[in-house]
Amino acid sequence: MKKGNQRERKTRNAWHVSPEQKRPPPPKVEPPKRVKVPALPPVTLVPEPGAWLWTCRAGFEAQLYEELAWGKKNPFMLGPALVASEPFTGENPLPQPPTFARMGFLITDIVRSPADAAGALPDEPTKVQVWVPDTDVANARAGEATAWADTIAAIRSEEGLVDPETPWKASELGAWLGQICLIGPGVGVIGRVRAREAISLSAGGRARMKRTSEAPSRAAMKLDEALDWLGVSPGKGDLCVDLGSAPGGWTRRLVERGAKVWSVDPANLAPDVLKLPRVKHFHESAFEFLPDEPVDWLFCDMAWRPLEVAQLLGKWARKGFASQLVANIKLPMKDKLPTLFRVRHALEEGGWKQLRMRQLYHDRDEVTVTARKV
Repeated sequence: MKKGNQRERKTRNAWHVSPEQKRPPPPKVEPPKRVKVPALPPVTLVPEPGAWLWTCRAGFEAQLYEELAWGKKNPFMLGPALVASEPFTGENPLPQPPTFARMGFLITDIVRSPADAAGALPDEPTKVQVWVPDTDVANARAGEATAWADTIAAIRSEEGLVDPETPWKASELGAWLGQICLIGPGVGVIGRVRAREAISLSAGGRARMKRTSEAPSRAAMKLDEALDWLGVSPGKGDLCVDLGSAPGGWTRRLVERGAKVWSVDPANLAPDVLKLPRVKHFHESAFEFLPDEPVDWLFCDMAWRPLEVAQLLGKWARKGFASQLVANIKLPMKDKLPTLFRVRHALEEGGWKQLRMRQLYHDRDEVTVTARKV
């Protein structure tokens, strides 16, 4: 097989299936009935202990609210980036954590000082996380969260409690994540969740990735966060396909991890990306490209209509072209949640398993999808 767009198309491996003549029709499924979403209250409300607190990206409260309502969790709006609901566990749990939730926990107490917060936390190994909602107003109080965290750590140390140094260590030990959300000046919402069961190990669900000089784009950080969330990533010897790859942010990151990348886009890659070892650029549409051998990983970050992207990714599973999937699905201006319902159906109908969808910290009007073929 020749490199790049020079590859020979007349000979294909025996496993290869002839390309489809047309794209499959949209999935014939109907999402649950739409829910009337109330407006955000003029001031942030203080929830009651016993409720579940959720945080999300500011501006996506309506999507989180409707998602919880579809799960029959009786949600209610608290304020920007905050929604409360009935407990997530119990007789009627959701199939999986809400797509638009960054962090969620059961509220045990409402406190007014770091000392009260320290007293409300478990008397057993706990990694304490203090955070503010991700809004412009709340982020101005980030210093208050730091001060609370330092005071609480000092109190717990004086009491002889030995807590895990990191949330990842807490997960290894099966310990708690102690959650303190400062929803207002001097008002902390207290709860806890087992680190192994948490939606995110990052405080407030904000997994900030490092921006490097070699890969300064947000696209690279989106991929880093997606692989961190997935828990596994391509390594040396893995073959990856990067659909809609130009200018090459994801391709670069994959090569840096040791993988070989087939980078697919009719547009040009950045010159420095094109010069990287183990990169082949195919000047083709992602909808027309067909691999000549099965690949280990399929990556996709195309700015294209979400249902058509989902159908394309579903084809890759149906044909057995790839074993693992990491994709970024762009959200429409309207009907975001019903669209994602249909996207999920198209991917599962194609044969992807262990499907997860989440709006991660570095995502904007988009969500990250991961799945496996087997």
